[in-house]
Formats: sequence, structure tokens, C-alpha cells
Amino acid sequence: MYGDAGAASTPDKTKIEKMTKKQKAGAFHYKPLHAKAAVVAAGPAANFLFAIVILTGFFMTYGHPESAPVIGEVLKESAAEKAGFKKGDTVLELGGDTIKRFEDIRRIAQLNPDIPLPFKLSRQDKIIEGTVTPKLSETKDLFGNEVKVGLIGVGSGPQVFKKLNPAESFIASFTETYNICASTLKAVGQMLTGRRSSSDLSGILRIAQYSGQSTSQGLSTVFWFMALLSINLGLINLFPVPMLDGGHLMYYAVEAASGKPLAEKVQDYGFRIGFVLLVALMLLATFNDLKHFKVL
Repeated sequence: MYGDAGAASTPDKTKIEKMTKKQKAGAFHYKPLHAKAAVVAAGPAANFLFAIVILTGFFMTYGHPESAPVIGEVLKESAAEKAGFKKGDTVLELGGDTIKRFEDIRRIAQLNPDIPLPFKLSRQDKIIEGTVTPKLSETKDLFGNEVKVGLIGVGSGPQVFKKLNPAESFIASFTETYNICASTLKAVGQMLTGRRSSSDLSGILRIAQYSGQSTSQGLSTVFWFMALLSINLGLINLFPVPMLDGGHLMYYAVEAASGKPLAEKVQDYGFRIGFVLLVALMLLATFNDLKHFKVL
């Protein structure tokens, strides 16, 4: 941006002081607050929009997973068996969320290992309620890599992919984007509270690995991975950390509430702290990647 000192969008004071009135009219830091906020928010918004476009096309051409939330199998000695689940049960609610498809059961269980979840089942016109605790287990992700998630030990019937019309696909893409954001935020919260290991945090090495693996899975997996990566990038950029878009928006929110921008020293210290946090996060993610590849 014109008038910036660098990629973090900190103002170049020396350059700004020497600007003419005409030059200041085009400088980013002299724009109205709402205009600066719109420019900053446009980056993450483009990430979400890109993912929505990809998912819309995916659901129109490849289909949307819509397996009914009916239990097709209950594994012996599993959390589901202990909680009273039976083959043929229809899951109505799990963990306080309404279940519309079997994929919802899997998503909620995976994000809540060792956490008691209230459930509501329909069995032969009877409503059965109880609590099930997903067991922390090792399983394989879409690319065949070992991951630790919560499992209750149930299986579905054959997975069904239904091709949707443009309007249905567009709505479903919004829902899927929201679910991915909510799941990511919950996983981050679990890392911060210690309920999930920070070793689950992946860096650029594993992203590169997943990118390569997605190409071997077919074009549909490539597009799905692109959408997932774009959503996560947009979401991370909205975190209220100075130097990220979310940090700038946080500063603008404070300015809008107080009627004046934060003191330059406060902003400067904030950017320094944000830089340290981002470097530390990058190092941790890279360390996790190296451990994953057994380099360390």
C-alpha cells in the first residue's frame, strides 16, 4: 500500500512527512477508517470466497456427501456400544448439535476426544437419550496419514454423494465453510487449553506433503484440499494478532470505539509482539513437521 513501510502495513513516517497534499490523498494511512478496514478485510474475504466458489463447483459436479445419520454398525467394546447405541438407530442430536447427516456425527466425535457428549437417538419411534464419550484413537486421514481424533465406534451405510443444483450447492458451500471454520477454531481452542496436543499443528512441510498426496487422489481431492487450505488461510489471517489482517482490524475497532488511533508506541510494540508470536508459531509448526518426518 502507498505509504507503507513494509508488508505488515506499518506507516513509513519519513515518507509520509514528505508527502504533498495530493500524495496524502492517495496514501493508505490517510484513508477513512471504514475504507482501511474494508481493504484489510478484503484479503481474508477473498480466501473464503475462493473456497466457496470451489466447493460450489465441487457439489454441482462431484456431489455432496449426504449419508443418512443412521447407525449401520456398532463396534464391539466401543464407546457407542457402552452408551447403548444399536444398529439401525437414527442419531438426532450429538453434543448439543442437530444431526442432519452421518458426516456430522464423525465431525463432532473427532473434535471431542474424551469429552462426554449428550445424544438423542430415534429407535422404533422411541426417543433415547444418554451420554457418549469419544475415545482418543489413531486413525488415517484422507491422505493415509496417522492422526489422533475422537471416535465413538460407529459405522454408516454406503456413503452417498448427491449432485446439487447451483442454488443448493452455493448454500451447502457456505455451510461447509462455516463448519470448517468452527472446527478449526475449536481445535485451536483445545490446543490453547491443553486438551489437544500442539503437535497436531502442521507447517509448510506437511502442507507440501498433503499437496503432493492430494494429486495422487484425483482431481476432486485436489480441489477439496485447495478449498480447505484457502479457508484456513483466511481464518488465520483474521486472528487478532498484530501484523496479521485481524490485528489491523483490532486496531481499527479500538480507534472506532475511542475516536482516535492507538498511540504509535503501543502499535509499534504490538507489531513487535505479533512478529515474535508468528515466528514462534512458524518454528513450532516446522519442529512438528520435522518430528512427523522423523528427522528429529
